[in-house]
Amino acid sequence: MKIKSLFLNLAVALIALIVLFPLVWMTLVSFMPTGEAATFPPPLVPSRWTLEHYRDLFLNQGMGRYLWNSFALATLATILALSFTVPAGYAFAKLKFAGRERLFQLLVAALVVPAQIGTLPLFLMLKGMGLVNTYAGALVPWLASIFGLFLVRQYALSIPDEMLEAARIDGAGEGQIFRRIVLPTLQPIIVTLGLFVFLGSWNDFLWPLIVLTDQSNYTLPVALAALSREHVQDVELMMAGAVVTVAPVLILFLALQRYYIRGMLAGSVKG
Repeated sequence: MKIKSLFLNLAVALIALIVLFPLVWMTLVSFMPTGEAATFPPPLVPSRWTLEHYRDLFLNQGMGRYLWNSFALATLATILALSFTVPAGYAFAKLKFAGRERLFQLLVAALVVPAQIGTLPLFLMLKGMGLVNTYAGALVPWLASIFGLFLVRQYALSIPDEMLEAARIDGAGEGQIFRRIVLPTLQPIIVTLGLFVFLGSWNDFLWPLIVLTDQSNYTLPVALAALSREHVQDVELMMAGAVVTVAPVLILFLALQRYYIRGMLAGSVKG
């Protein structure tokens, strides 16, 4: 049994090493002098550690501006998505209104429709509203997510009806019930959904590329793609840009992973 456990641990460690190796090598390359990563065979560790590529990104390439754009958009997208999706998910789970089940089934059915299909109609609509090349236009797709609504509804179904009815009998209004009972109960799934939205908005490339035409409004993924066209041979600079793009969301995920895991496990069991 101990031998089997040892082999299992070794297998897990090997898989983890394979998965983490590209990330670790990307980070190491970002600290190499210019041209060192292009040699053959490529070195694993820098011969001389340098921050020149990071200085170039922030001093000459405007990476600070793009970093702020991504952070602002991802944060606003998370706030707006939670503001719309959490109350809607709770309403579909616990409030009774005409056509609730049919409307929810219709929304769930829409999950099979690729999001790219709505890109052109949404762009034309925003163009008519004058929201192209604005942060507001970039935020529109994140206002409400069917997947997020489904996630919150399934978790909210676990809230006992007796607890809500007892609060109503005590004279609590629906707003008080939502703030004082529902929101604390939904905390794990709120953090999980918020993490999903933040990561999705931060990593989104297609929609910001379409709707943000001014270079000063670019997000990190779009800016990095534009930078790669100009510095396609500068591997170390591109790896530094990739580290700047990946590091913030990786730190955020590691900081909130216990809430994320708790929310996903509770949702799978209670839903």
